[in-house]
Amino acid sequence: MISKRLQENINTLEEIFTDCEDYIKRKFPVGQENPVWVYMAYIDALTDRTNVELTVLAPLLRYGATHSPGKYENAYELLRDFGIDTSDFNEVDDFDLLMYFIMAGETIFFIDGFDKAIVVASRGFPNRGINAADTEVVVHGSREAFNEVMRFNTALVRRRIRDPKLKVKQTRLGVRSETDIAIMYLDDLVRPEILKEVERRLEEIDMDAILDSGYVEQLIEDSWRSPFPQVQMTERPDKAASAILEGRIVIIVDNSPFVLIVPVTLNSFFQASEDYYDRWQIASFVRVIRYIAAFFAVALPGFYLSAAVYHPSMIPMLLTLRMAEARQPVPFPALLEIFFMDIAFELLREAGIRLPRAAGGALGIVGGLIIGQAAVEAGLVSPIVVIVVALANVSNFAIPHVSLVSGFRLAKYLVLFLAGAFGLIGFWAGLIIILAHMAGLKSFGIPYLFPYTSAEMNNYSDTKDSIFRMPLFKLKNRPFYANPKNLKRMK
Repeated sequence: MISKRLQENINTLEEIFTDCEDYIKRKFPVGQENPVWVYMAYIDALTDRTNVELTVLAPLLRYGATHSPGKYENAYELLRDFGIDTSDFNEVDDFDLLMYFIMAGETIFFIDGFDKAIVVASRGFPNRGINAADTEVVVHGSREAFNEVMRFNTALVRRRIRDPKLKVKQTRLGVRSETDIAIMYLDDLVRPEILKEVERRLEEIDMDAILDSGYVEQLIEDSWRSPFPQVQMTERPDKAASAILEGRIVIIVDNSPFVLIVPVTLNSFFQASEDYYDRWQIASFVRVIRYIAAFFAVALPGFYLSAAVYHPSMIPMLLTLRMAEARQPVPFPALLEIFFMDIAFELLREAGIRLPRAAGGALGIVGGLIIGQAAVEAGLVSPIVVIVVALANVSNFAIPHVSLVSGFRLAKYLVLFLAGAFGLIGFWAGLIIILAHMAGLKSFGIPYLFPYTSAEMNNYSDTKDSIFRMPLFKLKNRPFYANPKNLKRMK
């Protein structure tokens, strides 16, 4: 608890912040006769000191130059009401809560003789402003992206949904980090049972620090064993706003430019923001391309291996002879040939990410060409394998969400090794295993393969926005995520 004796509070704070050079404090009197002593403290660089000086420090000193609040019993109320030129402040009587406010960038004021402190909103975090999205680039649509400041991110969503029913519930996670978490949803659209489950899972998180939204994603997903994401990440405010309007819940984590969207289905990962900004024919065509790319990314190396090694009769004779001639100098089995080439592409991909952007792009293109050509000339791989592996890896980039791509990158090896061991039987077995695994997944109670399974639960309405996107005037109902009492979104 906060003491009425100012010096006790000062001693407690300065003991806590021993050897903290960024802890800024000042003790000063207010009033000429019977002055009241005030103690101010904040953390440098987390606080907008100009704001503090203009709205609190200067008004307090100005008020003290003409008044003597110490002569009155209600000196605390006088200083609070007449000495602070901002309406954004709180009164705190709990020391633990006070420590949170200090570490969050607020400025605190103790007044001698009173067991309460005034907390003035003064956060001034260093930030990189509102930049363009890097991982979800679109041709048509907003260029704004979330940044690392939670309050900026909530404002970007509110700017798009000007509805008082848009709720923002705030909590903190992390025993030491005390990371701010915001849950955003539309009160009349969200399913109450899903909201309760989200809140329950967040409350159960008990660890020392939450440094990024990726922590929260892993701790609240339904199946941690699955390589496929059950929580959607986005850095686009328009995508988050669209999800909220569908009845979904957005989780914003301070210090992370990626927000989380729950619940989610496989179909959601193939939808991009610009799908709804373009004409329905173009959007439908692009979605079909994405699904084909996803199939190639998972199945193409395995299909080539099973056909070339176990079922060459499936391939035209002329092509079979050319493939056999190209493979003649290769000393490795076809399985190892594909595996080593694919690992080389994965290494180039990772190296390109770590390098500066310009150099990384050049490395991915030039490195792939040079290594592929050199490997063919050295007789380590055949040309057709370079084509197959390159096409499979390029297909990953057609999928809009990086987290789903990561799952497909791992699933590809399951199909590849089963195809290498059992031919076409293993190839189809691998695909069936992946589909069966996806069919068993749920995201906060929503089937992962919806609307390709259980579509009758919403009268097949969601199939209008799946592989093909129907015209906007046909999408009259909200998806299955929304509260069943409020499914209609267009008259």
